[in-house]
Amino acid sequence: MYSKKQRIAAMIGVILLLALIVATILTAVFDQSGNLFKALLFASIALPILLWIYIWMIGRLTGRHTIADFRAGKDDPKENIPADDDQGDAQSVTISKNPFLDRSDK
Repeated sequence: MYSKKQRIAAMIGVILLLALIVATILTAVFDQSGNLFKALLFASIALPILLWIYIWMIGRLTGRHTIADFRAGKDDPKENIPADDDQGDAQSVTISKNPFLDRSDK
């Protein structure tokens, strides 16, 4: 479970993102020059993406599963590694010939 500090930080983050979106909508209506709107629109798109990348990198560097992980629903990243007996025989694999890569007839 998450600690009280983590829940408070998450709630503050959600409130700030919602405030950013509301400010973007308000500047779209009332800003005559459009410069502030462009900056807020960029921040509304870029900030969540940057936060996701930050959370993902923290998870990769610490080796922990995070909400930004690509393996959604997997608690243990080692679960994705197949067992040795599931990999199959190396001799039973056949490689088909690609006619575009075959240069023996030229």
